[in-house]
Amino acid sequence: MSSKHPAGRRDSAPDESLSHLPAHVRRAIEITPAAGTRERIIDITTRGRRTGRPRRLEIFFYRAAGRTYLCSGAGGGATDWHANLLAHPDFTFHLKNGVRADLAARATPVTDPDERQAVLAEIVADLNQPHDPGTIRPTRLEDWADSRLMRVSFRYRP
Repeated sequence: MSSKHPAGRRDSAPDESLSHLPAHVRRAIEITPAAGTRERIIDITTRGRRTGRPRRLEIFFYRAAGRTYLCSGAGGGATDWHANLLAHPDFTFHLKNGVRADLAARATPVTDPDERQAVLAEIVADLNQPHDPGTIRPTRLEDWADSRLMRVSFRYRP
């Protein structure tokens, strides 16, 4: 169960999908607002929605409400990675800066309006810090309203 935070953020239970990961990998994923741009950049490998072939690309990941997200950012234009994950939600999350790991993951689209609003507000607030961790300017919540937003869960792979 989540509760409304006075500042509008939703508090939630810890992301249990991280529990099987080594501590150093968990720390690399559980970035805080103090994280710089470099720590937020990963690669993902999706499966092409039409071809079925692997597609690898560089992308930012975000932490909000205790979870991990991929987001298309301001403007909300169509993206191949989003379309691929809608067709084939299992993908590989590649940590590459400092900690290196290839993690089995699953993407779930965030469609609930209240959850979207809370998560996007937290992402935008994070990006609007004085040290500008995401180097994205200007960052206004209304510009992110149509963003493609996916919640990431990490799968156990023996």
